[in-house]
Amino acid sequence: MRLSELLSVLPFYNASAELNDIEISGVETDSRNIEKGNLFICIEGFTVDGHDFIGQAADNGAYAVLTEKEVSASVPVIRVDDTSKAMAMLASKFYDYPTRQFPLIGVTGTNGKTTVTYLLESIFQQYKRKTGIIGTIQMKIGQEAYAIHNTTPDALYLQKTFHQMNEQDVDAGIMEVSSHALDMGRTHGCDYDIAIFTNLSQDHLDYHPDMSDYLHAKSLLFAQLGNTYNEGQKKFAVINEDDPYSAFLKKSTAQHVITYGCQDGAQVRAKDINLEVTKTTFTMNSPIGSVKINSSLIGKFNVYNMLAASAAAISADIPLEVIKEALENMQGVSGRFQPVEGSHEFAAVVDYAHTPDSLENVLQTIKGFAENNVYVVVGCGGDRDKTKRPLMASIALKYADEAIFTSDNPRTEDPQAILDDMTEGLDGTHYTVIENRKDAIFHSINLAEKGDIVLIAGKGHEAYQDIGRNRYDFDDREVAKEAILAKEN
Repeated sequence: MRLSELLSVLPFYNASAELNDIEISGVETDSRNIEKGNLFICIEGFTVDGHDFIGQAADNGAYAVLTEKEVSASVPVIRVDDTSKAMAMLASKFYDYPTRQFPLIGVTGTNGKTTVTYLLESIFQQYKRKTGIIGTIQMKIGQEAYAIHNTTPDALYLQKTFHQMNEQDVDAGIMEVSSHALDMGRTHGCDYDIAIFTNLSQDHLDYHPDMSDYLHAKSLLFAQLGNTYNEGQKKFAVINEDDPYSAFLKKSTAQHVITYGCQDGAQVRAKDINLEVTKTTFTMNSPIGSVKINSSLIGKFNVYNMLAASAAAISADIPLEVIKEALENMQGVSGRFQPVEGSHEFAAVVDYAHTPDSLENVLQTIKGFAENNVYVVVGCGGDRDKTKRPLMASIALKYADEAIFTSDNPRTEDPQAILDDMTEGLDGTHYTVIENRKDAIFHSINLAEKGDIVLIAGKGHEAYQDIGRNRYDFDDREVAKEAILAKEN
C-alpha cells in the first residue's frame, strides 16, 4: 500500500518529505521486527520510548517513521499529536478493516471473562461456526492456538490478528477486553457487535485510582458499540442484571440491551438452581424459550458465566437447543476450578481466583459441598493493588479451616513484605505462612485427609512464576500432582 493512501485516514499530519511514491509493506512498533519497506510507529510506553529506536528501525529497513515528537531521521518522518491513536487508524486501514467482515464479541468484567469466551467458542462451534479467540490464556483460530502476552494486546496486534482470522474464514471473533486496554485505547478500531459485562469487584486499583475510574473504563466497551442503528446488523449489550453496576452500564450504550441473572427482571434467567459436587442444574428462561441445563461446571459463578454466554448467543440468533447442547458438552477451562488428577481420598482444585470477589465465590462453592476440612493456598501478586491483600487473607480465613499464605508472582517486591501486608491485623490464627510456593502446596496436600478439599488459588492456567525480573517455570497443577504422588507412595 502506498504511504500516502495509508495516511489518508489521518486528517492532520506533518511530513518531512514527499510521500506519494513510498510503498509500505507492513506496520511495526518494535524496531527489532522491522523489515524492508515497513512503517515504524514510535510509541512512548511506561518503560521504553519508541522514539529512541528510530535509528535502529531505519537501519533495519524502515521506509518511514511516525512520531509524536520532533526528531531527525534518515527516512521520511510523519508527525502526529498521538501515535497510539494514529496507530489504531493506520492498522485498521492497512488490514482493510477486518472486524467489519465478521461479528466481534467483547467480554469485560472483573471475573469470568475467560470462561465466558470459551463457553461462546463451544456454542459457536456446536452451531458449526469457526471462531477466533483472543484472551488471557492464548489466541486461537479454529483449533490452532498461539501464545499471547496481554489479555488485550495493542491495536496493531489486534488488527493484524483479526486480518489473520478473516484470511482463515472465521465466522465470529470473541475476545476478552481488559480495563487497561479500554483506558489506553488498545481497542480503538475494533467494530464490536456484542459487548458482555460479567461483574465488577475490586481489582487493578494499582492502575485505576478508584472504583469509579475502573467502572468508567469498563463502560467504554459499551459506548464503543456506536450511536447509530443498522437493521441488518443489530448490536447488543449483554449485562449482568444482578450486578449493582448494571444500571450505569445500561446508560453507557445506545444499543439493544439484553440482561441476564438469577433474580427477577433478567431477560435470560436461571431458576431452580441445584449445585452439586460434580454438576450444576438449572432451568434457563429466555426471550426465545426455556430449557433445562445439566452442566459439569461447578458453582453459582459458573451459572452466571453460562447465562452470559447464552444471552450473547441468543443475540447472535443461535437456537436454544444448540446453546443447551454446547453448555452440557463443555468440560471446563484450563485453570478455572480445575481438579488435579491423582488423589482418591481427597480433592485438590486449582483456580485462577486472584481477586477478593473471585476467591470468595470459589470458596463459597467449595463450602457448599465439602464433606470435611477445606484448605486454601493463596498469595498476592507483587507490583499490583496492595489494598486487596488483607481482603484476600480475611476471605481465606473466613471460609477455610486452614489457610496457607504463600508467594504468588512477587515480581520486584519482597515476597515476605507481601505476606506481611496480607497477615497484618488478621482476625484469626488458623493460618500458616510458607513463602516458597512449592513448599506451601506440598504442605497443604500433606494436611489433606479423606473427604477434605484443597484449593490452590491465584495462578490457575499460568505455567510460570515471576520473581524479580525473571520468569521461572512453575505450574500449580503439576506441583500438586507431584505432591499427591509423593504423599500416596
